[in-house]
Amino acid sequence: MSQFRPKYITFDCYGTLTNFDMAGAAKRVYGSRLSPAAMAQFIKDFAAYRLDEVLGAWKPYAEVVHSSVERTCKRNGVAFRPEDAQCIYKEVPTWGPHPDVPAGLAKVAKEIPLVILSNSMNSLIMSNVEKLGAPFHMVITAEEAGAYKPQMKGFEYMLDKLGCGPEDITHVSSSFRYDLMTAYDMGIKSKVWVNRGHEPANSFYEYTEIKDISGLAGAVGL
Repeated sequence: MSQFRPKYITFDCYGTLTNFDMAGAAKRVYGSRLSPAAMAQFIKDFAAYRLDEVLGAWKPYAEVVHSSVERTCKRNGVAFRPEDAQCIYKEVPTWGPHPDVPAGLAKVAKEIPLVILSNSMNSLIMSNVEKLGAPFHMVITAEEAGAYKPQMKGFEYMLDKLGCGPEDITHVSSSFRYDLMTAYDMGIKSKVWVNRGHEPANSFYEYTEIKDISGLAGAVGL
């Protein structure tokens, strides 16, 4: 894949930049109630339901978490308490970056404006962004866009707000299902997959692979 100098580098935040520890949060709430094997299945189901919950009309992320936890509990025969879901949700703004992120972002922020498109709330996201240690040209939430990824609406909103086309950006994510598949469908040719072990590689979607954000500067020709 040939390198080019994008007008903007756009990022998924949770999981790609922020160490999005939903698995750890679930363990902290339910770990004492479940065996290790049952806990592993609970975490897998919780991730699947979170994706399913964001595919419809936009709703506050607290409701996404609440419904995901409730459905996961039902599937796994665990008593659901609303306060448990709220406990998990309240952890979100406390999470900071993966260790490689601040230095990796600093290398590119001096040369190319950085943008975030996040499945977050306006009231949540800046607490996470401030911990990333780099300046961002723009931060866009699902709340602002009116839709969660992997829906296209957020990407369309971002491009309109930036005043550019899909050919002008490089989109960076650790997730195919939330970001890179949609970016491919949107005609975003320059894509970077951060292989954090969330999902298996899928070369069909035409991306540059990096192991962490330290490799981003090289991926965009800096």
